[in-house]
Amino acid sequence: MFTDKFDSVRIERVPATAAPTVNSVHTKDLPGIRAASNHFSLVKVTDVRRSGGKAVLAEYRADSPPDQVTGKRVALDVQRYVFYKPDKGEAVVTLSGAVGADNVDPWRTVTDSFRWS
Repeated sequence: MFTDKFDSVRIERVPATAAPTVNSVHTKDLPGIRAASNHFSLVKVTDVRRSGGKAVLAEYRADSPPDQVTGKRVALDVQRYVFYKPDKGEAVVTLSGAVGADNVDPWRTVTDSFRWS
């Protein structure tokens, strides 16, 4: 995970034997995210294509963890991409930043740079 103030990029590998679908992300992934988040609000879940392949994208809003010094929380826009490759499982790329921040281009650059090795 890379963070700078309230912006973050997180990449994790998850064991999986089947490719994710919009439905599987709705039923398997989002309930846990919703339960662990403050002020969770789903925007949409869609299939997308990036340079590194097909992914399922879940877009939602949630509050940040509290700042360690001030205790302040910030509303975040979150994009969670789930890529899949047989025999490798899932790679989950989660991007977050303050609501309203102009993250379109940097987030596109990050997700288009993903490649399986």
